[in-house]
Amino acid sequence: MKTYSTKASEIERQWHVIDASDKILGRLATQAARLLIGKHKPIFSRHLDVGDFVVVINAEKVRVTGNKAKQKFYYRHSGYPGGLKSISLEKMMQTNPTRAIEYAVKGMLPHTRLGANMRERLKVYVGEAHPHPAQTKASSASVEEK
Repeated sequence: MKTYSTKASEIERQWHVIDASDKILGRLATQAARLLIGKHKPIFSRHLDVGDFVVVINAEKVRVTGNKAKQKFYYRHSGYPGGLKSISLEKMMQTNPTRAIEYAVKGMLPHTRLGANMRERLKVYVGEAHPHPAQTKASSASVEEK
């Protein structure tokens, strides 16, 4: 018996819509990361990008537990002396709620070129409307509650 190896031509991508309303940020991110990586597929292979497209809607309605809204900070550095900038999760959710979900999912994906390709297939939107209804209805793939 031969070992099965997935080929790039065999990869079929589906579209999944996740409604972030009243979902916990970390649990939502793990669900999205699993779909982006492709671990839910029987043809999963670590060296190939077999994942699907993920559309997250209602990003502004995502929840966090405890005091994370005030205590969790995101940091970046300009590269210059004194160039450390920080922003709390609470402030980020007010200014740009899509970025909080993108950062959470980014941390759960591989930090390689493969992971960069996976991140391109994540689409996060504020509100119900998104520009991908044709793709999502064609595959009729949406994520159910588990």
